[in-house]
Amino acid sequence: MRALEHLEPERVFHYFEEICRIPHGSGNTRQISDYLAAFAAEHGLQYRQETCGNVIIRKPAAPGYEQADLVMLQGHMDMVAVKTRDCDLDLEKEGLRPAVTGDGKWVYAEGTSLGGDDGIAVAYALAILEDDTLIHPELEVVLTVDEEIGLLGASALDAGDLRSRILLNMDSEDDGIFLTSCAGGATVECLAEAPSEEVSGVVYEWRVEGLQGGHSGSDIHLGRANANLIFGRFLAQVSETAEFSVGDFAGGEKDNAIASGCRAIFVAAPSEARKLEHEAEIFAGMIRAEYAGVDPGMNLVLDRLEQNHARILTSEGKKNLMTLLEHLPSGIQRMMPEMPEMVQTSLNLGVLRLKGTEISLTYSVRSSSAAEKAWLIKRMRDLCGLTGGRCRISGEYPAWEFRADSRIQRIMAETYEEMTGEKPVLTGIHAGVECGILSEKLPGIDCISYGPQMKDIHTPRERLEIASVKKNYELTLRVLEKLAKKNSCQEEGFCVL
Repeated sequence: MRALEHLEPERVFHYFEEICRIPHGSGNTRQISDYLAAFAAEHGLQYRQETCGNVIIRKPAAPGYEQADLVMLQGHMDMVAVKTRDCDLDLEKEGLRPAVTGDGKWVYAEGTSLGGDDGIAVAYALAILEDDTLIHPELEVVLTVDEEIGLLGASALDAGDLRSRILLNMDSEDDGIFLTSCAGGATVECLAEAPSEEVSGVVYEWRVEGLQGGHSGSDIHLGRANANLIFGRFLAQVSETAEFSVGDFAGGEKDNAIASGCRAIFVAAPSEARKLEHEAEIFAGMIRAEYAGVDPGMNLVLDRLEQNHARILTSEGKKNLMTLLEHLPSGIQRMMPEMPEMVQTSLNLGVLRLKGTEISLTYSVRSSSAAEKAWLIKRMRDLCGLTGGRCRISGEYPAWEFRADSRIQRIMAETYEEMTGEKPVLTGIHAGVECGILSEKLPGIDCISYGPQMKDIHTPRERLEIASVKKNYELTLRVLEKLAKKNSCQEEGFCVL
C-alpha cells in the first residue's frame, strides 16, 4: 500500500510518491530525468531530454483550442536532500519515506527533507499531461535540473524551439501569494590557504546543533542563527581568553540553506584545557540567550575525545579562517527602498569546509539590484585577497522584473478570488526563481510563480499541506481552461507581445 494513495488529487499524489521513490537531490538527477523521459515516451508525447538532464515535454491543445497562446508549465526536478543525524538513508541511492501527519493535514518525509520544493510541480505537470479530459492550450512542460544549486538547469536550457507566451512557474511555497518578481543571485566560494601540522594535546569535538536553519532567501529576514557564523564568533571571542588550535571543521550542507549545524576539532595544551571548557560554557549560555526567541532548540557541545593528537591549522591557517569568518559580510545588506518590508540584497554562508589545505566558505549572494550584487561580490573578492585567497563565482542568474501589464497575473488573481472569495497577494521574493532566466531567454514571456503551502523547506521538518495541493491543482486547471477559451487579442482588449 502506498503511503499517499488515499489523498486527493489522487493522480497528483500518485506521481508525487513516484518521485519520492527516486533519489533526486541536486547534482543527482539522472534517474529522475530518465523517469520523466520514459513517462513522455509511454504516453506518446513529444519530448526532448537535454544532455544536462532538463526534460521538455509537449502536449497538443485540447481539440478546438489550437489557436490559444502556448503555455509553459515549469518547475525543477531536483530537491535539497538533507536528513537528520540519526537517519540511515543514503540520499544518493535511496528514495524518501513519505508519510502523513497524525492530523491528516500534511505530508512529510521520515528523517529527511520532503522535496515538495519542487516535486509537487513535477507531479502537477505529469497529472495534467496524462489527462486527456482537460481543456487547455498547447502546453510546453519544462522540467529543469539543479535549480537548488544556482538555477543551473535553467541556465543551460536550449530555448531555441520554445514558443510559449505565458509561463506558469509552480515553484512557490505560500498558498495565496503569487510571485511577480525575484532577486538575481550567484554562488560565491571564498578560498584561503590553510597549512596544517600534527600536534599533541587535549582533543575536543565542538558542535553547534539543533538550529532551525531555513531558506536563505525566503527566511533570511527572520533572524535565525547561522551555525557557521556562530563558529566564527566562538573563535573570535574565546580565542581572546583561552589558547587552543583548530583542526578539521564542517558546517552547513547547501549554500542556499541557513546552516543548522557546525562541528570542529579543537586541541588545547593540558594547562589550557579547563580554561577552554569554562569559556566554551560561558559562550554557549550567551549565544543560547541571544537566540532563545528564534532558535530555542540550539545546543552547543564541547566533548573531550579519547585521542591525544590531531592535525590542526597552523597559526597562519587559523588566522586566515578567523579573518574570513569575522570580516566577510553576511546576512541582510540592504532593504528595498520602495518596499521597506522586502530584502533587496543579502548573502548567506551556507557551507563551511576544510578541503585539504584550503579553507572554503560558500555563500549564496542575492540582490534585486545587479549593481549591488556586483559590488558585494567585489568586496568579497577584495577581502579574500587580503588573506592571499581567491573567490570562485558560479551559478549567476538574473533578476525577474515586475511587469505592470501582465495578463497572467490578472487571470490568476481573478480565478483565485472566484474560487476562495479572497484576494491573493501579488509580490516579489528575495530568492531565485527560474522566471528570471526564462524571461531573458524568451523575451516578452508573461510569467507568474505560485504553488501550494509548504513549511520549513530545505530541512528535515519540511511538510506539504494536502488541502492546499488540491486547491492549487484546481486553480491550475481552471486557469488553463480560461487561457484556452480566451484565445484572441480582441477578447482580452490587448495583445501580449
